[in-house]
Amino acid sequence: MINIPLYLAPLAGYSDQAYRQLCKDWGVDYLVSEMVSADGLIRDQDKTQSYVSFSEKERPYGVQIFGSDPLILAKAAVALLPFKPDFIDINMGCPVRKVVKRGAGSALMKDPLRAAEIVREVKKAIENATTLTVKFRSGWDLNNLNYLDFGLRMQDAGADILCLHARTTSQVFSGQSNWEHIQKLKEALSIPLIGNGDIDSPETAAQMLKETSCDALMIGRGALGRPWLFSQIKQYLTEGYYQPVTKDKILSTSLKHLDYALLYKEEYVVVREMRSQLCHYAKGMPGSKELREKINHSSSVNELREHLRHWLLH
Repeated sequence: MINIPLYLAPLAGYSDQAYRQLCKDWGVDYLVSEMVSADGLIRDQDKTQSYVSFSEKERPYGVQIFGSDPLILAKAAVALLPFKPDFIDINMGCPVRKVVKRGAGSALMKDPLRAAEIVREVKKAIENATTLTVKFRSGWDLNNLNYLDFGLRMQDAGADILCLHARTTSQVFSGQSNWEHIQKLKEALSIPLIGNGDIDSPETAAQMLKETSCDALMIGRGALGRPWLFSQIKQYLTEGYYQPVTKDKILSTSLKHLDYALLYKEEYVVVREMRSQLCHYAKGMPGSKELREKINHSSSVNELREHLRHWLLH
């Protein structure tokens, strides 16, 4: 029996409270907020509070922050402490241009001294009030793979847990992740390492564990429209097989996703934001193109529900 912690990756525009709650229903162990700007947290706490707030049933729960100034990140981390997150994660892996342009996200992989200073300042500010984790990538590009040195610097600076997304910044989310990087870093570290990248089935989850011996798994895009993946992975790792998902289960899960979204947001916001989420449920299935068209032209939650029912029950 293998009991390995499963994390839902912080996904901007996706891992809101509704989606997190749904993944919790399906057995994920650790949840993380969408990425939150450290500057925004300090300047306008009310506006960013919606990204930070979570319910008790979401625990263990972490908040991911990004920025480039060590002192601002430290202040932001302290501002989070009243929310009592189970961990604070520093993003050093986001490849999105507007984040990188500010010297944040994976841009910090080109400045390991600053990255280490950020971890030192945040750790000093929060002391042992909560766990400090750092997520980063294999390197800037294939000619600059510095994950090993970078990871050891983060450990020495005071990080409690690391997470490696085994792709470079230039790869963004394309190509294949290189799990050998996770394995090599795991061998070098004395703190736990979470493996991330290309886990899209129970079989790939088991394969990553076998190849890397990492301490936990983080799943992001592989679980979009497939929150049952967490449950299937757990079943596969403990029993050697997993229950395939039925059309009825896909329908009930997608409808529950809509219901959860309505608990936290106005209907017009839900209709707009849920389009991309619901399209993921249809991915790769017969009639998915037609369903996506209908979803993207829906103007009410009832319309969305009807399209889903019609697609899945016919």
